[in-house]
Amino acid sequence: MGATKTEHFSAQQNEIAVLMKALGHPARVAIIEYLLKVDKCICGDIVEELPLAQPTVSQHLRELRSVDLIQGNVEGNAICYCINKETVAKLLDYCQHIIQQTQAKEGGCCS
Repeated sequence: MGATKTEHFSAQQNEIAVLMKALGHPARVAIIEYLLKVDKCICGDIVEELPLAQPTVSQHLRELRSVDLIQGNVEGNAICYCINKETVAKLLDYCQHIIQQTQAKEGGCCS
C-alpha cells in the first residue's frame, strides 16, 4: 500500500478526516448515542448496552478518546465517559459549512 500523503492536505482536512474515521464504525456511533442518553457512564454500562465483548468495547472507547470525541475520568476502579462538546462542535461546524455551500449553489450539478 502507498503512503496516505496527509502532508498534502490542510490541518483542518486532516483533523476532520481523523474524526470522521473514528466515527466510521457502527459500534462507535452506538457508543456516542448511548453517551448522549446518559449523564455519565462507566465502561461496564456500555458493555451491557452493546452486543460486544468488554475488550472490544474498550478498544472502541480508546479510538474515540484518541481523537477527543469522548473524555473519561477515573472514579475509583471505573472510568466515567462523556462527550467532548468542543470536538463535536468542530464536526458540526464542518457539516454546517457543507450544507451552506451546497445551498448557496443554485440547481447543483445533479439536478
